[in-house]
Parts: sequence; C-alpha cells; structure tokens
Amino acid sequence: MAILDAAVSLLAESPDASVAAVGRAAGVTRQTVYAHFPSRQALLSAVLDRVTEESLAAMDAAEEGADSAIDALRRMIDASWRTGERYPLLADISTAAVDPEVDSERHLPVIERLIQLIERGQAAGEFAPEPPASWLASATVALGHAAAEEAVAGRFSRAEALAALHISLHRLLTAPSAPL
Repeated sequence: MAILDAAVSLLAESPDASVAAVGRAAGVTRQTVYAHFPSRQALLSAVLDRVTEESLAAMDAAEEGADSAIDALRRMIDASWRTGERYPLLADISTAAVDPEVDSERHLPVIERLIQLIERGQAAGEFAPEPPASWLASATVALGHAAAEEAVAGRFSRAEALAALHISLHRLLTAPSAPL
C-alpha cells in the first residue's frame, strides 16, 4: 500500500510528520489517508506493525543455519539491530505515541521467538537454567531497547551500543544463577 510505504519512509526520518505530509509523500490527499487510517494513531500503529514484521522476517532468516542457540541469538539481535538502523527515529514513536498495551502485543511474536530460542539454549546447556526463559526473553527485549535509546541519545555510537548489548546478553544468559 503506497500510503503505508510513504508513512514508513517519512516517519522514519521525521516522527512528527503530519498526516497531510504523509499524504503528499504518497501522492494522495490527507482525506484519503484518513479513509484508510481513521487517526494518526492508527497510521503510526500500522507503521510500527510493518517495521515489526520486517524485523521478525529478518530475525527468522538470521536464525536459520545457526550452529548454536548463542549463535542464533547473536544473529537474531544483529538482524533486528540492522532493521532498527534503517528506522532509528521510529523508537520515538513507539515510546511516545502508541498505546502501551498495543505496543506490548506487538512485541509478543519477538518474545515468543526468544523464549523458544532461550529454552533451546537452556536445554543444550548453553544458557543458564534460571531465571525462566520468559523472564530472560523480556529482559533481552528491554536491553535491546535500552541499547537503542543510548545510541539515539548519543551516549553510545550505534556500534558501541550493539557491542554493549551483546556483552550484556551474554552475561545475562550464560552466567550461573547467583542471587545478589
């Protein structure tokens, strides 16, 4: 759909772009955009859905052929990160303009993939058996968001943030369980 394609491109560069600007970029009127997306919120949600689908496809492709759960996770994180690099400003939209419940639902397929991968790694002895995979998957997503936020804020370069993410995830997933 041309409107959604235009919205993804435009909002990736300018998260505050108006519905009228999206319409102009798509070659349609603002009213036409509203005919397809009843609100700016609905348009933003569709944009985030599209980018999430792209990231999931990249993660799935990256996992194929991995030799281990650790390798699969590294490849999945890198694939997701590359998608995020194409749309760095969309993080602003997901945290500020989208219903948190909807955003949480959007992350479910990512969480589910991570849980399966972490459970596989736990069963193979690559990852620590505790805490549970569901907790580790949620922590993985949270660390990914934290790394992206550090890069967007300019406290880390994108490469430094990705390296810190890899180190943090390795320590989180492979460290033996020991309470603080």
